[in-house]
Amino acid sequence: MAHKPKVMITRKLPDSVLDYLNEHCDCTVWEGQGSIPREELLSVIKDYEGLIVSAGPVNAELIAHAPRLKAVSTVSVGYNHFHTQDMLAGGIIGTHTPYVLDDTVADLVMALMLSSSRRVAELDRLVKQGKWQRGAIKEDQWFGLDVHHTTLGIIGMGRIGEAIAKRAVHGFDMELLYYNRSRKPETEEKFGASYCALEDLLRRSDFVVLMTPLTPETVHYIRKEHFELMKPSAFFINASRGQTVDEQALIEALQSGQIRGAGLDVFDTEPVSPDNPLLKMDNVVTLPHIGSATSRTRYDMAMLAAQNLVGALTGGKAYVVPELQALVK
Repeated sequence: MAHKPKVMITRKLPDSVLDYLNEHCDCTVWEGQGSIPREELLSVIKDYEGLIVSAGPVNAELIAHAPRLKAVSTVSVGYNHFHTQDMLAGGIIGTHTPYVLDDTVADLVMALMLSSSRRVAELDRLVKQGKWQRGAIKEDQWFGLDVHHTTLGIIGMGRIGEAIAKRAVHGFDMELLYYNRSRKPETEEKFGASYCALEDLLRRSDFVVLMTPLTPETVHYIRKEHFELMKPSAFFINASRGQTVDEQALIEALQSGQIRGAGLDVFDTEPVSPDNPLLKMDNVVTLPHIGSATSRTRYDMAMLAAQNLVGALTGGKAYVVPELQALVK
């Protein structure tokens, strides 16, 4: 019988995904709540060749405890928990799950734009609190702002950015601006998008959507001086990572009226502290990092992560993160 690589799965996965993994690997699954505690993982990882994670640092400490480790697969498209220099030095392949969640996250970004500008969450609370009474409040106090035929600025025009652009341009007739590390002529042609400097995008946009990945270079990428450039009627939407924004600067911009509102799926610290001022603001929609949280998409992510791990361990197809692709060439 062919050797089956020994694999550690750090949290429960759907049964059919586990069935697939068990066909190809000798699997151990953490059966506790959530993900395996760090100390527990470090105590058992020495015997495993493969690892499936969704969070927690894959760094020199873990690698030192894992002499047989060859590949780590994350059930996410973001991989800021991969310390890629440590993994490269250790010859450990790292994979992620692009493509399968693009449309789902793009849907959520549109939901954040609509709910923040049309005050959906705020007015939902008002109705449920019994405050919808004729004559008790002027109707124009409930007015929001239109999304259609406004200007959208996307910072980070990757796959998800393009999925957002498609919805915004074809569904809401929005003018599209974008800022990216490199220009994308095909995107410009497809959506009538205009490439511009970050500062110009911030000045002109009615909605600013941040979709940049979290890297050492993008920590607090959007700061006080950026909010100061935005229109007082503008909305800031973040569905990337919380640490890409100086959260205190965002709080101050919202409190002072520098910008009109925000829609946030991510925060600097997660779960967000109950004392965070953002949670007290009617002009902010707050979600618990659910960008990809539908049953179908989470299943697809789990299956792709499993296929990635098997591919990485057997020399087959896998979505290896860019910084580690040299290990499979």
